[in-house]
Amino acid sequence: MELIDGKKVADAIKQEIAAEVSAMTSRGEKQPHLAAILVGHDGGSETYVAHKVKACEQCGFRSTVIRYEDDVTESELLDAIARLNADPDVDGFIVQLPLPRHIDEQRIIEAIDYRKDVDGFHPVNVGRMSIGLPCFVSATPQGIVELLRRYDIDTRGAHCVVLGRSNIVGKPVAQLMMQKALPGDATVTVCHSRTKNIKDYLLSADIIIAALGSPGFVTADMVKPGAVIIDVGTTRVPSTETKSGFRLKGDVDFDAVAPLCSYITPVPGGVGPMTIVSLMKNTLLAAQHKIYD
Repeated sequence: MELIDGKKVADAIKQEIAAEVSAMTSRGEKQPHLAAILVGHDGGSETYVAHKVKACEQCGFRSTVIRYEDDVTESELLDAIARLNADPDVDGFIVQLPLPRHIDEQRIIEAIDYRKDVDGFHPVNVGRMSIGLPCFVSATPQGIVELLRRYDIDTRGAHCVVLGRSNIVGKPVAQLMMQKALPGDATVTVCHSRTKNIKDYLLSADIIIAALGSPGFVTADMVKPGAVIIDVGTTRVPSTETKSGFRLKGDVDFDAVAPLCSYITPVPGGVGPMTIVSLMKNTLLAAQHKIYD
């Protein structure tokens, strides 16, 4: 069993990006600039945005955080998006999800200029990704594929079971895994809360990508020997072992499942760092106008 070290890979990619940014600025080109809109004080969102700001520093980017309280109106948010769309100094920006219930998330996502949509959530980017055109690929699926690439995991003809059908992870990673590309060329099955006999599908899987948000769902009796496991789950569960009283738990029962696997990602330290570094890669592409002019 080999542990897939997402932190190590992410650190290497950040160094690669920083070197590229250094070359850009030495040629007199502008420093890439990522902005984030953060609504309210959700603990998870605050942490994610803080990590993104730190990653920007490590990559040599400028970063801006625009904060609003929970009672912000949808029209105020749309105005802020319009300003960022029009600002030539901002290469890419994100609106940190989830948003308060009174705001239509889909309307917010669609208001973002797809050429600055470095989260890869806009329908133009989602559509282009699904037919294999250049686009901003959403960060977590892109991070997963990059881990498979960097660990030379052969996906051709493999049976890949994706657990979860969210627009952010499940659907896009299933699309990427079936593309005519490497990593890719897999036979993909998507399972979800309504799937009958999930265990049967999992037992036939060469690669399992677990993105259900259900801690410890995948147990040892669901995994065939030699399978590759990518655990996207990050649920906060109570713990007596940490100062905070919580710890992050994945969708896979790591201790029981790991001995069976050829490769497995830990939680934390697996997919999480790759999600943030993928956002940095998209921002660099936006600054270089490599996807859209």
